Amino acid sequence: MQKIAVVILAAGQGTRMKSAMPKVLHPVGHKPMLEHVYDTARAVGANDIHIVYGFGGHQVRERLAALDVQWVLQAEQRGTGHAVEQALPAIDDDEIVLILYGDVPLVRAATLQQLTAKVSKESIALMTATLDDATGYGRIVRDQNGMVQRIVEHKDATQEELAIREVNTGMMAVPARHLKKWIAALDNDNAQGEFYLTDVIETAVAEGMRVRTVEPASMDEILGVNNRIQLAEIERHFQLRQARALMESGVTLRDPARIDVRGTISAGQDVEIDVNVVFEGRVEIGSRVLIGANCIIKDAVIEDDAVIEPHSIIEKSLLGRRAHVGPFARIRPDTQLGEDAKIGNFVEVKKAKIGAGSKVNHLSYIGDALIGKDVNVGAGTITCNYDGANKHQTVIGDNAFIGSDTQLVAPVEVGAGATIGAGSTICRNAPANQLTLSRSPQKSVENWQRPKKK
Repeated sequence: MQKIAVVILAAGQGTRMKSAMPKVLHPVGHKPMLEHVYDTARAVGANDIHIVYGFGGHQVRERLAALDVQWVLQAEQRGTGHAVEQALPAIDDDEIVLILYGDVPLVRAATLQQLTAKVSKESIALMTATLDDATGYGRIVRDQNGMVQRIVEHKDATQEELAIREVNTGMMAVPARHLKKWIAALDNDNAQGEFYLTDVIETAVAEGMRVRTVEPASMDEILGVNNRIQLAEIERHFQLRQARALMESGVTLRDPARIDVRGTISAGQDVEIDVNVVFEGRVEIGSRVLIGANCIIKDAVIEDDAVIEPHSIIEKSLLGRRAHVGPFARIRPDTQLGEDAKIGNFVEVKKAKIGAGSKVNHLSYIGDALIGKDVNVGAGTITCNYDGANKHQTVIGDNAFIGSDTQLVAPVEVGAGATIGAGSTICRNAPANQLTLSRSPQKSVENWQRPKKK
């Protein structure tokens, strides 16, 4: 079995990004581009991964400190050949070196596996692509028999060579013992005054090595990022991939162009998702779930047959079977909704467990609460959980009825079957199966005159 060492080139400044942040840290799908490339390298089965960093290196290493890699500093940027050379001392001669780029985040593991499979004692492998507009790319020069002879960079190409449509993507796989020898022999006699990695192709051919090529399944795999426009374009390619994967798994998307997956998502059968929904972190969705337009769902578990109405936000929470949320609801972290529980419009819930069949339908805040089964919470109810220094819990028993415009001043407990009269401020525990209310006496003033505008 081949041993693969991956070298990811990530030392460039990316001046056209016009950013204080290194280019490879700019996100695609809420994850740094460089991390996408790392994940793909792992999926290929890399024995070890070397990241060559330079500009803003402290930011890169701090942001991606959790990655299992060898960090290699390229203190002076002198071209791609020089960058690869920095990593070679730590790579064994019997390994295949797979060279990738930290700003080309969409290459697929399957394509790279095809690439490494073409490497042998007599051959190296190069990823190429055929483009209608090859401007800026190095051209693949072949002989009359179709065999690759060399790569010529755009700035060094003749007019005849510029007409070639097959281009170099930069990604290649080469036996380490050969690459070390060829890299050491590079010179910088070119328009840029740099040590080009691509020059090893001509050297390999001169030594009798065959250059075998692979083209990607789709052109988005070779797209790199040099500016914010290209970053936005790659984001759309990435999101369309996520949308297609969801639809292939049986999810209905009302518009595949209007969904953002910024993490991982799994879904059961017959899920329907409307437009402009954003998923972040890890989201698990059961079967027959309906999600309305303009929702944000982050790190959540949504069980079978739940309904999320438009304009709702759900974060780090669990929605039970047939739970109903929204529209315009906010479910904050550590919330659990039981089966058939309902959270209505303009309701905010935080760190609360709401039992099966319970309802909080309108204009309420429920925080730090434990609510039983089949509880009805009226409009405008507030759990006053914060005393200015500490948070306190409200406990409501099964089958309780909380009248509208009630303030429950925690810590407080409402017993099972209790009824709280509308407009009450409850500061002490309310007994089970009794009516509890607190209201100022109502009075009417005779002969009262409404003030008139002067």
